[in-house]
Amino acid sequence: MDLEARSLQPNVKAVLLAKLREYKSDLNNLKSEHKRLASANSNQATRDDLLESGMADAMSVSANQRGRLMMSTERLNESSDRIKESRRTMLETEELGVSILQDLHQQRQSLLHANDTLHGVDDNISKSKKILTNMSRRMSRNKWIISSIIVVLVVAIALILYFKLSK
Repeated sequence: MDLEARSLQPNVKAVLLAKLREYKSDLNNLKSEHKRLASANSNQATRDDLLESGMADAMSVSANQRGRLMMSTERLNESSDRIKESRRTMLETEELGVSILQDLHQQRQSLLHANDTLHGVDDNISKSKKILTNMSRRMSRNKWIISSIIVVLVVAIALILYFKLSK
């Protein structure tokens, strides 16, 4: 994901890299919390074993200690559930990020293709404009040539008539 985000345009790249760093830091925080809770869980089990083996009489364990032990176990279970939920959310977010990056890549390809097509059309329009300009010049030149020929013929006919009638 990091490589794909770096290959995008600067305005999109900055936003995606910031989100990616945020997701990575969230992931690292969740991993460290999970390790802490997992080690706390094993420490709690060792502590429970020591407490149970150290007591000769099961009746001497007070109800208050059992209550605290139950509350600690419940908090540990709740923390484990929160870690699992956080991990599931992180995975969903990562999948969503990958999907968005794929969509952005597709859109980039579409825009590049449209840009290439637009440049081709622009080139064709430029060529057409040159051709039309040349045709317009030729038309103007041909009009001048025809007009000149007509004037010369009219003058020639007028001279011929003048000389024929004056004799």
